[in-house]
Amino acid sequence: MTEAVGELLDKSLQSIRAAELLLNEGYFSFAASRAYYSMFYAVEALLLTRELSFSRHSGVMAAFGKEFVKTGAFDSRFHRYLLNAFELRNVGDYGAVQAVSEEDARQVIDQSRELLAAIDQYLATEKNG
Repeated sequence: MTEAVGELLDKSLQSIRAAELLLNEGYFSFAASRAYYSMFYAVEALLLTRELSFSRHSGVMAAFGKEFVKTGAFDSRFHRYLLNAFELRNVGDYGAVQAVSEEDARQVIDQSRELLAAIDQYLATEKNG
């Protein structure tokens, strides 16, 4: 694993932790945004293992679908998690102050943890495979 991949994975984990802190303080929209970024950084790290890098969020999401979901390396639910989290982040960042519910924030944080765990497992398998 390259240093850049490791740093992105660390940033992903820190974003989940930040999301949980924000959730516990009642900042549901900000928690959802951090959870999205956790997914985003983890997927960026995954793409970087194939020397793929994109300047736009849409490029990262599309490449994840093409390179890892359509090939069967990852279940399609993970792509849906990422897309839904992006939409929720947009609602949270650009909508009303309490645009994201506590339930939605908790769900996206759980999905973020699930995606990061799947990526960690995939990378460990690839390294040992």
